[in-house]
Amino acid sequence: MHWHPLLTTHRYGHEALMPDEVGRSHFHKDHDRIIFSSAFRRLGRKTQVHPFALNDHIHTRLTHSMEVGSVGRSLGIRVGELVADQLPPWVTPHDLGMIVQSACLAHDIGNPPFGHAGEYAMRDWFARHASCPALAELSDLERLDLQVFEGNAQGFRVVTRIENHLFDGGLRLTFPTLGALLKYPWGVEYAGTGGKFSAFLTEQDILNALGRDLGLKAAGIGRWCRHPLAYLLEAADDICYAILDLEDAIELHILGFEDVKSILLQLCGDLEFDDAIFATEASARRKISALRGKAMENMVNAAVGAFMAAHDEILAGTWQGELLLAGDPMVRDGILTAKRVARERVFPDTRKAELEVGAYTTLGVLLEAFIDAVYEQHRKGREGVGYRASRVLRLMGIHAPDPKDGLYHGYRRVLDFISGMTDNYASYLARQIAGVGL
Repeated sequence: MHWHPLLTTHRYGHEALMPDEVGRSHFHKDHDRIIFSSAFRRLGRKTQVHPFALNDHIHTRLTHSMEVGSVGRSLGIRVGELVADQLPPWVTPHDLGMIVQSACLAHDIGNPPFGHAGEYAMRDWFARHASCPALAELSDLERLDLQVFEGNAQGFRVVTRIENHLFDGGLRLTFPTLGALLKYPWGVEYAGTGGKFSAFLTEQDILNALGRDLGLKAAGIGRWCRHPLAYLLEAADDICYAILDLEDAIELHILGFEDVKSILLQLCGDLEFDDAIFATEASARRKISALRGKAMENMVNAAVGAFMAAHDEILAGTWQGELLLAGDPMVRDGILTAKRVARERVFPDTRKAELEVGAYTTLGVLLEAFIDAVYEQHRKGREGVGYRASRVLRLMGIHAPDPKDGLYHGYRRVLDFISGMTDNYASYLARQIAGVGL
């Protein structure tokens, strides 16, 4: 792979190149289109880790995405400065930072309400209904595509199909920003045990077109090697997860400052670092802020060093690692320890578990109502559906499917509608549909 095609200014959904505006490049336009989109704004009411948190300091998908974007911009600029002699003449190191930042801002734009619990709930619903008549008419691959709902693939669908220009280019972002967004540039058939992929069947043609136009290395039919900047997006996300999940756990009194201090010192790369504020009666929030900046700076340095060490392999499409696990050993150990503590002490929290069980019920009510309505329309036609199904379909507005588009497409439109909901609206609508909100 080569930086010139990887950083083309071609824009998905536009036949001709649009001229730069004074003060901003093509890649700045991507940033602005994402920021001003409705899908991005709704992230402010979507769960990051802890559903319906009463503490205003807890991260939502929106605050998480903004923080990841900030770190991603630093990573992009730093790498851009180190590979400046290889960049095409229309790209500066700051453009590289803008591409990564834009992709970071959009990286969670397809996540459903209630965080990862929402993903699991939607997957579980389709798995439990795999043999029911509503799914029996689908092909095996279509059924699998629904059973493995993936926020990354839904995000790719949102920015290329749904948002702004419905089925006409979506946000019409540049190819490099879309390439950096593709953490898993393949379809569900390659998802593996982790269920990670970045393109549903409906977006497979877009994925393949991007792969060809960006000059990505093919790794099979419908499978491509990552765009190099996707590694920086992944590192920015991991940096924020490692630190900010621990901060949220402290805010909710699941963990104390002393529980995470040693982890943060590892991430700082300095086990002897001692700030005067640690010996005071200051809040845990104040104490952790003394470590956050130092830890992030060290992790950015580690990620940039690992990227440059693997640069040639990344461009050859042969590198398969994670930047934060491939560089500084203290950063690697700190990341792994942070993930273990989150898995063992944060995720099993009782209130979190209660709310996630409720999320299963909420999304189950919604899926049953809308999937049944689409199936009824498929069998009877738009004019033949019953009163309840017609009312349910009307709730979908522009997302209501046309029966001639086929059953699988209709179910995808249901998932577009439900995954776009905020936590509050999903809860409200499920109560109304179930009759308990009257």
